[in-house]
Amino acid sequence: MTDMTDRKDPLDARIDAIGPEEIRKALQILSEKIDSRAAAYLNTCVHCGLCADSCHYYLSNGEIESVPAYKLNLLLSAFKRYFTFLGRHAPSLGGAKDLDREKLREWIDSLYGRCSLCGRCTINCSVGIDISRLIRIGRSVLASIDLVPPDLQATVNTALEKGNNMGIPRTEWLETVQWLEEELQQEVRNAAARLPIDQKNARYLYTVNPREPKFFPLSLVATAKIFFAARENWTLASDFYDVTNYGLFSGDDAASGLISSRLLETMKRLQAETLVLGECGHGFNSNRWEAPEWLASKQDIPTISILQVIADYIHQGKIKLDPTRNRKTVTLHDPCNLVRMGGVIEEQRFILKHAVANFVEMYPNREKNFCCGGGGGQLSMSRYASRRLKAGGIKAEQIKKTGARIVVAPCHNCIDQLSELNKEYKLGVEIKTLSEIVAAALVI
Repeated sequence: MTDMTDRKDPLDARIDAIGPEEIRKALQILSEKIDSRAAAYLNTCVHCGLCADSCHYYLSNGEIESVPAYKLNLLLSAFKRYFTFLGRHAPSLGGAKDLDREKLREWIDSLYGRCSLCGRCTINCSVGIDISRLIRIGRSVLASIDLVPPDLQATVNTALEKGNNMGIPRTEWLETVQWLEEELQQEVRNAAARLPIDQKNARYLYTVNPREPKFFPLSLVATAKIFFAARENWTLASDFYDVTNYGLFSGDDAASGLISSRLLETMKRLQAETLVLGECGHGFNSNRWEAPEWLASKQDIPTISILQVIADYIHQGKIKLDPTRNRKTVTLHDPCNLVRMGGVIEEQRFILKHAVANFVEMYPNREKNFCCGGGGGQLSMSRYASRRLKAGGIKAEQIKKTGARIVVAPCHNCIDQLSELNKEYKLGVEIKTLSEIVAAALVI
């Protein structure tokens, strides 16, 4: 029998197996990814420290390795060592460092384990450095030599192999949709209410986070109820319906592009007019903004968030809401990839002001909001769980100060992290999607 203490961490084992060929490959990817703009960013940092004060990791643990500028310096020291004259000939004079196994361990710990790619450091950088993009470049270098933390890589692999990141078989998905359709019909007392599958020429193709059918099926019923009330021509897909894209977090552009391309293929197969992305922050950022770069093609398919759809329904009078049906005080969490990185900022506030009796903002909010700590693939990397929960303490304090009883988060990753924070910090709140709040207020 193998002693548990003899079992080596697979990531450590992989690092120990790294040889000169892998180092050369990593440097090649670093060279390809660091274009003139990125090189300018790396050499622009003035070490003012403002990024430290903006980072929920550094604010929660005070460790130098958590400072965003420190993370950038990891990339810069390798870039100087191999791609500058001074670094090649007198590395000790300019802060150039070899990229070796120990340095790779440091890269993994800082770039994956101390960053949620939330972008708050970027908007607070005094010289405008796109820090989160540079950190993702570092992740791309690590991904190129198979140094992604195994549980994050497993999530990407499942999406690539099974078509969704939960590995839900097609038959299970179809049976769940059928069951949820019956739930919807009972709720609206109308046998004509449907969750259509593979309906061609629909106005909207709606994509979901696979965690919905797996763990939160009633949130999918809530969205279907909104479509029903608006008398929308919409459809789900039997295959490739997953709005998530963990390739964004692993740094693997090829995997990211393949995952996003499948949604576009589904759009063409069903000849739908508009791709509607469910409540998923990074899914919105990936498929709305990053996919064209991954695919090296112009985005010619209209792509919007379900929040934009619901806000439009209210504007046009297609749905009627009674805010007195949501009497508890409600606050809003702004998912980083949807708000700060995605630009969907006011729609959710407009919706809540029509759907609840008492809405209060947490501070800071909108693009200045703190990350909950669940982004960047952190929820899938169990080795960093304690760090993630500690970093989420800032969000927990934000919530406490509002006095709200319900926290709305239009992102399922955020909902998972907020649910853990709810227990860890004994917040005693309910965590809901925006669709659930709207569905509860619908007047049908």
